[in-house]
Amino acid sequence: MAYRENSAMAKAASSGYPTKNLPASLLVAVALALCAPVCLAQEIAPSQGPAPRLASDPHVDSHIAEAIRQVSADRIRQTIEKLVSFKNRSTISAQDEASIKAGKGIGAAREWIKAEFERYSKECGGCLEVKTDSFTEQPAERIPKPTDITNVYAVLRGSDPKQADRIVLVTGHYDSRNSDTLNGTDPAPGANDDGSGTVVSLECARVLSKAVLNKVKFPATIIFLTVAGEEQGLNGSKHFAQMAKQQGWKLEAVLNNDIVGGNLGRGQDASVVRVFSEGLPAVASEAEIKRIRGLGGESDSTSRELARYIADIGRSYNAGVKPLLIFRLDRFLRGGDHYSFNQQGFAAVRFSEFREDFNHQHQTPRTENGIEYGDLPQFVDFDYVAHVARLNAATLASLASAPPAPANVKMQTKDLDNDTTLTWEPSPGAAAYEVVWRSTAAADWEYVQPVSSGTRATLKVSKDNVIFGVRAVDAAGHRSLPVLPEPER
Repeated sequence: MAYRENSAMAKAASSGYPTKNLPASLLVAVALALCAPVCLAQEIAPSQGPAPRLASDPHVDSHIAEAIRQVSADRIRQTIEKLVSFKNRSTISAQDEASIKAGKGIGAAREWIKAEFERYSKECGGCLEVKTDSFTEQPAERIPKPTDITNVYAVLRGSDPKQADRIVLVTGHYDSRNSDTLNGTDPAPGANDDGSGTVVSLECARVLSKAVLNKVKFPATIIFLTVAGEEQGLNGSKHFAQMAKQQGWKLEAVLNNDIVGGNLGRGQDASVVRVFSEGLPAVASEAEIKRIRGLGGESDSTSRELARYIADIGRSYNAGVKPLLIFRLDRFLRGGDHYSFNQQGFAAVRFSEFREDFNHQHQTPRTENGIEYGDLPQFVDFDYVAHVARLNAATLASLASAPPAPANVKMQTKDLDNDTTLTWEPSPGAAAYEVVWRSTAAADWEYVQPVSSGTRATLKVSKDNVIFGVRAVDAAGHRSLPVLPEPER
């Protein structure tokens, strides 16, 4: 987009129209101002060979587009209302058999979520493996006594035996809280925080398992997760992420949805959803941080590349909401389950609505001085949640359909020259590759150069002026996450 705009500006300048009746000194200033971006664009775009595509060009898989159209705002409303009906879903609320039968407490919520996953699996002919991850959390600041915590999840196994060990995951936390973190009895509806994120995982499971029933294949595995213990200290996600790390899972992407209800208060922007991503990786050692800084890669963690991938999906599919990339780990004074995965070295991001209303979070329902407090369904925009679910489902489906990202990506730096040569190892299932790049000051990828054969590319673009990445593309056009090259002498 910037390249096109700069070219248009240059043509306008050459026509003489912008410079009419301007003094000579101002003419020089205008010329310099116009020349700078044009020259930069010429440097970013190769001076030889076919012009590169713009990275913002959309690409759509009709099967994925059809799958995300099945997301239902009405089902989302029903699910959130059902979660609220359990009264208090605090991690330390009731989970004994009597309470479960009465439909009260986190135990009843857990059993209902599990039953929903099982129902979806039955509807798709058993395509989902429904599992639980249970453990006992010992007493801590927000855990007054040993407490059983259970994560509930469903696994949609990849269709390609060679790629099924690759995993992408969506999650939300099904526990809730009120004004007192240690209050497990008074109402804690949790409609938005985080009934909305829980329903995103459930709805993604429903529509993508239905797509499989309709013969759509996802080569990689998708996990639909709901965790508990978030409000007590990210307990559930921490345990799950540690399990994934210890078992050597190839977990390539984690989408955490927390407070995506599109609160209906003033100042909300229902056209966007924030996507938070870490910069320097949480697990980076001092030596790795030094290397990252030396390469200028402070904004290119795997989590940040995942965020940019989501932005690309948002341009390609009509989800109803656009991702707004926020280049920081999370909001001030707050945290989320994606950080548990970051701490284990996994790429993970957080989705949250544009503007939160803190009267409707972490509040015991009540009315004071004419203000209604409480995280209630009446403050949730169910259409907005549906839009966010579509964006998540499209991202999961695209990642699970794509070939693995290229391995051992290198950039030759043994000679002083203004060209850039990249090499990489073949990616199973890839029909071609794409080199993407952007100026060092750009937030997102700007240009794409296809590589139709081989695993080597030389571009007439200076490695000193841009950030490069390489991604694999299959015959249907599904793109992997990009991989940044390591310098090689």
